[in-house]
Amino acid sequence: MKKIGVSLGGGGAKGFAHIPFLKVFDELDIRPHIISGTSIGAILGAFYASGLSGVEIHEKLMDIGFLDFLKLVDFTGLRQSGLIKGRGVEKFLEKHLPVKRFEDLKIPMKIVATDFWERKEMIFSKGDLIPAIRASISMPGIFSPFELDDRIYIDGGAVNPLPFDIITEDCDIVIAIDVSGERIPNDDTNFPGFINTVLNTFQIMQSSIVSGKISKYIPHIYMKPRLENFKVLEFDKFEYIIESVVDDAAIFKSRLISVLMYTEETIRAAEEI
Repeated sequence: MKKIGVSLGGGGAKGFAHIPFLKVFDELDIRPHIISGTSIGAILGAFYASGLSGVEIHEKLMDIGFLDFLKLVDFTGLRQSGLIKGRGVEKFLEKHLPVKRFEDLKIPMKIVATDFWERKEMIFSKGDLIPAIRASISMPGIFSPFELDDRIYIDGGAVNPLPFDIITEDCDIVIAIDVSGERIPNDDTNFPGFINTVLNTFQIMQSSIVSGKISKYIPHIYMKPRLENFKVLEFDKFEYIIESVVDDAAIFKSRLISVLMYTEETIRAAEEI
């Protein structure tokens, strides 16, 4: 069996869309060889790499009550560099993530964050897992930057929103799940407010980065569900986001089967030569 690498992109609440794609691996009894993730992709990737199935991740998130969700959103003061401190997310991960170190993951993983002052990509793949995730989710204007080992980190999406390029040498088949979604202006959203301007500008930059990368290297499977008009912070639409990509997950399942069958046939043909 060929080694499969899976890259899970960032997108805030839209990242819940990764779950149906993870379920496809479980349905086909396939275990990825390596996972890479940015921002929300780092969170869900870590849960999956720790040994939880797609269904178990779904159920765990469903069990989070409204009061639990409020604990995740620990607002800072107005003069701080982000609306949310992020300590609530760290506590959630400490409580629910089965594994706390990269070395204990059942599937190897790479997490991307951005070194703020050096303006470059930082890849975490060993040591403590939760600080790496916290660094990766530090979306500018929303989460406060994260300090670790005398460095300041912001969201990995600033440099690599869909980090499939960092696993190409670790696997034979590269799969990239892009959950950036699409925004279709309407009468209610045609002129953006302050927060929407900041978030959408960040997403425009990320889309440009991904487009540039794909022009140079196309993953074996690239999935980008429409996720039309879902906002980055609409975590309350958890189930709607998941339901909206069910058809995309079915297409992904078909493509994955086809790629695996083609790969096996190619191997057999090469062996017969």
